[in-house]
Formats: sequence, C-alpha cells, structure tokens
Amino acid sequence: QVQLVESGGGLVQAGGSLRLSCVSSGRTFSDSAMGWFRQAPGKEREFVASITFNGGRTRYVDAVKGRFTIARDNAKNTLYLQMNSLKPEDTAVYYCAASRGPFIRITDSGFDSWGQGTQVTVSS
Repeated sequence: QVQLVESGGGLVQAGGSLRLSCVSSGRTFSDSAMGWFRQAPGKEREFVASITFNGGRTRYVDAVKGRFTIARDNAKNTLYLQMNSLKPEDTAVYYCAASRGPFIRITDSGFDSWGQGTQVTVSS
C-alpha cells in the first residue's frame, strides 16, 4: 500500500506562487508515474499534471500550461508541483496520485493511490 502525504498549500494572492510537495512511502517511488489532480467546490476532480517514472516526460492540462511545473526527486521519494501566476480559478483541493505503471496517466483510473489533499486558495 502506498502512502502519499501532500503539503505546501495555503492562501495566496492572484499572481503569486506556491510549491506543493508529496512524499511517498510503501512502494518503490521510482517505478511509478505520478500525477496531480484538483477538485474545486461543486466540481468534479480534474487532471492537472503527470510525470513519468524517471521525470523524462510530463503532461499538463491546458489551463495550467506555462504556469505550473511538475517535477520529482526519486532520491527523496518526493513529487512537486510548482505553481506560478496563480489565478482565482486555480482554487481547489490538490491531490497527489501514484500509478502502478511507469508512464504518463491522465485519468483517475490510471492511478491507484491518492493523498489526502491540500487546500490551495487564490484570492483576487
């Protein structure tokens, strides 16, 4: 069983930045593709970004391209999401997710382990 613990959320003004972290334990981190999802109030959870097992490839939802960067440090079993130029519409609970496989996944069904989420609130 994989345990994922997110941190780094908070309240920030529009145009600001935050970096989310997700520490993984319980399975070999470097074997798994990883992802970030988010869920805004009253909306379904949506894909944000994904990264392959070795960090060689990444994928983003169009709404965050050029503003968010997903990265990983396999030596530290940690996944990151650097979020710049934040907008009020980025307000959501952000979830870290781990896949059983090594390659990019972009749907919920591609991931089998989830963190508890961290709140990101962007004020206008």
